[in-house]
Amino acid sequence: MNRNILLSYIFFLITLVGFSGCKDSDLQEITKLEVDRAFSPTGLSATVVNKTGVRLTWKAVNNAKTYTIEIFETADFSGNPVKKVENITFAQLPYTVTGLSGDTQYAIRVKAVGEGVTDSKWITATAKTDAEQIFQTVNAAKLTANTVVLNWTPGEVATTITLTPGNITRAVTAAEITAGEATITGLTGETTYTAKLLNATKVRGTITFTTLLDLGGAIAVYPTDNLATLMANAKAGDVFALFPGTYNINADVTVAASISLKGAKPTDKPIIKGMIVRLKGNAGLGLKDLEIDGTGAIGGNQAIIYDEASDNAYGNLNIENCNIKNYVKGLIYVNVKALIESVNMKGNIISNIECNGGDFIDFRTGIAKTLTFSNNTVYASALARDFFRMDAGGSTNFPAITSVITVSNNTLNGMCNGAANRLLYIRLAKHEIYFSKNIVANSGGILTNQASTIIVQANFTANNYYNAATYMAGSVTAGAKYDTGTFTTLNPGFTAPASGNFTISESTLKANGIGDARWRN
Repeated sequence: MNRNILLSYIFFLITLVGFSGCKDSDLQEITKLEVDRAFSPTGLSATVVNKTGVRLTWKAVNNAKTYTIEIFETADFSGNPVKKVENITFAQLPYTVTGLSGDTQYAIRVKAVGEGVTDSKWITATAKTDAEQIFQTVNAAKLTANTVVLNWTPGEVATTITLTPGNITRAVTAAEITAGEATITGLTGETTYTAKLLNATKVRGTITFTTLLDLGGAIAVYPTDNLATLMANAKAGDVFALFPGTYNINADVTVAASISLKGAKPTDKPIIKGMIVRLKGNAGLGLKDLEIDGTGAIGGNQAIIYDEASDNAYGNLNIENCNIKNYVKGLIYVNVKALIESVNMKGNIISNIECNGGDFIDFRTGIAKTLTFSNNTVYASALARDFFRMDAGGSTNFPAITSVITVSNNTLNGMCNGAANRLLYIRLAKHEIYFSKNIVANSGGILTNQASTIIVQANFTANNYYNAATYMAGSVTAGAKYDTGTFTTLNPGFTAPASGNFTISESTLKANGIGDARWRN
């Protein structure tokens, strides 16, 4: 054991003497690494800035004098670089390469360049530039219902413009590139479009705009305008497009020429308050996409009154997609010698038409060649009077006319509560009634009790009476006539009838298309 310790000690002394014999110059030579190539940079990072610039940074290399950057669109660095930057010093870092294309995947490489040595090996990174935005804001003065002028930086190259919806694609001309402007036609009014400016497949600009309402030649009207005066002074054929807001009329408005009023934006109906229209001169009238509120109407009269007798026919009365409410006497009143070409009421929601002093639709001495009442919802109306009243006076004044009355796919709730109030009080000498696929719910009254009202059961089909027993065969109301055709008595399951929501839950009614279509979704 002692002999082994002695040998170890002797070996240690010999080694120590060997190291102590090395010259300082020999140690210095070991610390200086003599190489014939520059070291490669490390820590290369690439960050996209300002959509089409790439900021590069890396760690310094001791034996590098400058650095070289090359940028390719090819992932394997084949072909020629799209950008090459030389003689970059480390003091210039981070270094931003500009002038690249937008929406493009780039392969990037950097090498160190030394003095008297071979360049280093490349280090690499990748970056994808953002889509450019060289579109300018759409000038409102250059936007219509069907066209738009798109502008971008003049001289910037592009090949196509695409628009959605519609999958519209059109080429960009050399003249448009020079001007930085292109006009797009064939668009749809009141539609939100997204346009893209492309150079081949690369997006150079994206912009969203909404085309104007297509007034179709209509006269734009705003709440600050005097609507009553415009209507009174209108020429035949005038169409007024009412922009959203409230129009306080509170007056009778005489209309002596056939005109139309429509909401400029159907999703935001303009509100007309207190208006009573008095028709003269055989005028027709169109009302569409409006909210018509009788609050404030003078004398609480009907919404539309035929005010002048004539041997000639009045034009069509069309009321579509309107909300009509709060008239005291009724909706339509014809107590003069008046022949109306047609009355068409479709897609309306009508409520709180009290019928105090008149009936809901009240023809006393006039007549309509056709009256079509379809896909309407009526509630809390005609509580004390009749719903459709067409007296014999119309036939007296126009004996050759057979009035065709079609009532289909309506939702009628809370109607004609009096025991003798009629849904169909028709006493014209010549008439035809078609009554089908209606929901009559929570209503009193009767279908009719007039000997002159012609009820052809084949024309009464697929109606549904719920909590309205006096409309159906089996009722014992004295003198009444009933629907003895095919009908049901299902509970529609209205969602919230008190607040005007008549969405139905009853699957059979949905499947068979009964009632106002809007509530079957």
